[in-house]
Amino acid sequence: MVAASAAIFGLLLDQASKWWILVEVMDPPRLIPMSSFFNLTLGFNRGVSFGLLAADSPFTPWLLSGLALVVMLGFGVWLARNPGRRHGLAAGLIGGGALGNVVDRLRQGAVTDFLDFHWAGYHWPAFNIADTLIFLGAALLLLGGRRPAVINSHGAAAMPADAVSAALPGLNGTVALKPEREQG
Repeated sequence: MVAASAAIFGLLLDQASKWWILVEVMDPPRLIPMSSFFNLTLGFNRGVSFGLLAADSPFTPWLLSGLALVVMLGFGVWLARNPGRRHGLAAGLIGGGALGNVVDRLRQGAVTDFLDFHWAGYHWPAFNIADTLIFLGAALLLLGGRRPAVINSHGAAAMPADAVSAALPGLNGTVALKPEREQG
């Protein structure tokens, strides 16, 4: 439920922001400086991240959209095997962002980009809300994948029982890892 809600919210937010940029803000298209490091600009990416795999073939949007949908299906299978709110939120953010870009590719043959960050004359490639959602979902997966160590009463890190059982068959319980120097 978390994944579906996040995906729907992300898709709607992305498509609303792109509609607003295309219809209201960038009519006519122009560069709008917002700060010393951020502009609104209009760009169309016919490829994937940073313009990779861009081609003028009429099949490219369909191919890239199909690839995105296969990746989303993979995330769905992964989520079914790894349930949890954090995983659901991460998969939903990635899925909503991917769907937002798929809609663009199928509707107009390219993804609408409009967020332009720069520093000292160097510009990061323009991106959109969908790209931001994908990044946040991936970051949530990467950062959330680290489990803190459990500290036992002696101040030593302890491995969870399931990790010990997997690493050392025949042992049950928790194994305490002793510090290199014990203070007496």
